[in-house]
Amino acid sequence: MNIDEVRKTAFAMPLTSPAFPPGPYRFFNREFLIITYRTDREALERVVPEPLEIDEPIVKFEFIRMPDSTGFGDYCESGQVIPVRFNGAKGQYTHAMFLNDGPPIYGGRELWGFPKKFAQPKLHVVRDSLIGSLDYGPVRVASGVMGYNHKSLDHDEILKALASPNYLLKIIPHVDGSPRILELVDYRLEDVVLKSAYTGPASLDLHPHALAPVADLPVREILGATHIIADLTLGLGKVVFDYLA
Repeated sequence: MNIDEVRKTAFAMPLTSPAFPPGPYRFFNREFLIITYRTDREALERVVPEPLEIDEPIVKFEFIRMPDSTGFGDYCESGQVIPVRFNGAKGQYTHAMFLNDGPPIYGGRELWGFPKKFAQPKLHVVRDSLIGSLDYGPVRVASGVMGYNHKSLDHDEILKALASPNYLLKIIPHVDGSPRILELVDYRLEDVVLKSAYTGPASLDLHPHALAPVADLPVREILGATHIIADLTLGLGKVVFDYLA
């Protein structure tokens, strides 16, 4: 393979058998359990990078079931998202994510800069409860429960929230271990088809873990929960701040 062929072919590793295909990436019947809670401002200030700004000390803990996604397959993920502002506009910063499937881990990290690690998240219904769990190896680090679809939510409000900017810190090291890429990325959810949106009473329990420190953003008060099912496309995004420039 000559140099021009390498340049034309390469978009992901390995060169001759990439771990994921080129986008776009469409998700069908993507199911969210999002539990919103109040935490300690000092804890958020330790993990949210400038130039992002914190308004209120709020975190959204997400459990997401993706049964049908182009290129990535059938998998679950879980993690923490923090409402922020950037240049005065409201958005949200993805602080931590845990998945049980290789291709979306590789693609998420390499393309966008999602902070993804391998773990065992799960989202399912047991009788009258929607239950999310996150295990890192044999250790349970998060458990979330919502009463199953007690009250319908306004779809326009949910669509507005889903359209807000999402921010990621993309870090790719040089061969000497120093950062070669260090960027703030803005991505959006596109072509959203909202199928259902409900709320209900909720609880969230977080446990300390050295390698999955979700409990470092402790739960002080549950503010609400949503259960959403939607089709959507994961936009590839753009760089909005270069830390190395």
